[in-house]
Amino acid sequence: MEKYIAIVIVAASGIIALLASILNWNWFFNTGNIRQWAGRLGRRYARWIYGVLGLLLIITAIIIQLTATPHSV
Repeated sequence: MEKYIAIVIVAASGIIALLASILNWNWFFNTGNIRQWAGRLGRRYARWIYGVLGLLLIITAIIIQLTATPHSV
């Protein structure tokens, strides 16, 4: 069960990061640490980084789901 919770958290984080990147969400890019990245790199590059990060998280969740062995009770 814990495996599925972790997969959902990783996938949801990836989806949020990817959508924030694509849709240029102000609330996402104006939060603490992300604002610092956007200030240093520029918002355009921060959006690219979070878009790639989101894709990597989604791919990671898919790989974990496909390669994890089923838990038998």
